[in-house]
Parts: sequence; C-alpha cells; structure tokens
Amino acid sequence: MIEFVVAAAAVAGVGWLVRRKHRERQAAEVVPGLPGMARLPAGEGRWRMGRLYVDGGAPRWQPQRGPVVELAGARATAVRAPSVKEGMSINPGSRIVTCARPGGVDIEIAVMALDLREFLDAVPRAEQV
Repeated sequence: MIEFVVAAAAVAGVGWLVRRKHRERQAAEVVPGLPGMARLPAGEGRWRMGRLYVDGGAPRWQPQRGPVVELAGARATAVRAPSVKEGMSINPGSRIVTCARPGGVDIEIAVMALDLREFLDAVPRAEQV
C-alpha cells in the first residue's frame, strides 16, 4: 500500500514539473532570425549552427561561434535536399541553399523546409539565364 502512495506522489511530482516546463516554453519570447546550419566554403568543411538575420536591411549569417558572414548582394543559386551523408550531420528534412556572394566564396545554408520561403525572401534567387 505504501508503494502505491509513493508511486502516486512521484507521478504527481513529475506531472507538475512537466506542466511547469510547458508553461515556461509558452511564455518564452520568440527568438528573431531563422535557425539553420551553414558551411563555408560551399561543399567543404563542417556544418555550423547559426541564424540568418534580416533586420537592418542586408541579410547576414551569424554562427554560434565565429565572425558574422555578410550576405549583402548574395543570390541563391541552388536549392536541394541533403544527401544521405549530409543528412547525418543536419536534419534530413531540411533544404540546402547555395548562395553566391559577390567577390566572396559561396556559402551553403541549410534551413528547414517550412522556413525556405522566408529565407528566399531575404536572399533572392539568382536570375536564370
């Protein structure tokens, strides 16, 4: 009988903690920018986490560590799904956008499929020739 009382108290405590965490997440403010991962130069190196910010005019990529990558004048040249190997490093449901930067090295940025339209509004596609 005592075991049932202890188990019921434990379940009630866990339920209270889960409900409290859920309320904290609902009350949290929305973080600006689009989350994603990027690698520079395109096709090489490691995928690094960061966010794309558009506030203040020109878009920029801010990795969690390292310098900001300015995307002013950049154009999205290709959009593709990740390969199987890339899917192990990034979310396999994401889309990889290759961006050509003027006078710079191309960068690949992986964003979730639902964020792709907002990303392409910030970094427009290159003109098809």
